[in-house]
Parts: sequence; C-alpha cells; structure tokens
Amino acid sequence: MISLAVLFYIFIFVFALIGAIRGWAKEVIATFSVFLGLYIITVLQSYVPAVEAYLENSPITTQIGFRSIVLGLIVFCGYQTPNLPMFGQNQHFRRDRMQDLILGFMIGAVNGFMIFGSIWYFIHQANYPYSFMFAPIAGTPAGEAALQLIQLLPPTWLVTPFIYFAIALSFMFVLVVFI
Repeated sequence: MISLAVLFYIFIFVFALIGAIRGWAKEVIATFSVFLGLYIITVLQSYVPAVEAYLENSPITTQIGFRSIVLGLIVFCGYQTPNLPMFGQNQHFRRDRMQDLILGFMIGAVNGFMIFGSIWYFIHQANYPYSFMFAPIAGTPAGEAALQLIQLLPPTWLVTPFIYFAIALSFMFVLVVFI
C-alpha cells in the first residue's frame, strides 16, 4: 500500500516532467486553468441554487465526482493550448533554452500540486469514502506527513475572496504577457 503523501510527490514529479517538456508559457496557462476550475466550483456551490441543492442532496461520492469532473474538464482544456504562432516567433517563448526547461519544470510541479492537491482535498473533506483509500493515521510518520500536507492544499487557502484575486491576476497576466 502506498501513502497518499508519496503518491502526491510522485504526481508532482510527473507533472514537473510534463512541464519541462511543454515549456513555461503553456504551463502558466495550465496553472490559470486550475485557478479557473476552483473558481467555477466556488461560484457554482455558492451562487447557483440548483447546484447547491444538488450537492446537498447527493451522496458524498457524487459530490467528490462533481468537483473532480469540473476541475478535470477545465484543466484538460487548459492543457490543450493551441500551438499559437506567437510562441514560436517571440524569443521569450522559445523552448530551446535551459531557463525554459527549468521554469517549465517548476511550474509543472506547481500544477501537479494544484491539481492532485485539490482532488486530494475533496476526498479528505468527504472523509475518504472510497474503500480503496484510507485516511492518514495520526501518530505514524506517513500519516503525520500527510496531515501536514493537507493543511497546505490549494482549496484550503484559495477560498473566497482569494480565489477572486487569483482569477483577476491570472486574467491580467494573460492580457499583459500573452496578448
């Protein structure tokens, strides 16, 4: 059996490798898609009565599935960035430099943290309802490491109003840098 904290670090490393391959510009767009996914979940749960009623009357696994699917769809769209001509023409977006590889690696790691961390938070918030997954056991080294990580996961600090600021800064960054 593998600890969720170890699996968390494995996903961060895999996403970091993906980021190194894709480049920093595309990874920044993917990061913003995570912000957008968490923003949409927050808005739907808080301001759309039909979604709020649906989630309140649904089993806990359906709630996890809803949040994970919304986040997953938005992130999938963020990772499907088109091959824009400006990426190839602009010297800042070229992928042949070592800085781009390192920056892509780091931003990819942040994306892994944001994506897998959000899904882990949804499962933790629901008290681990799946039979194949167990809650971290306090008092054990692996359990303590996992419990410390849970306090740092994105949905714990990207709450209202911080998620609104994250979306505004993301939009401003896209306008200034990419357009």
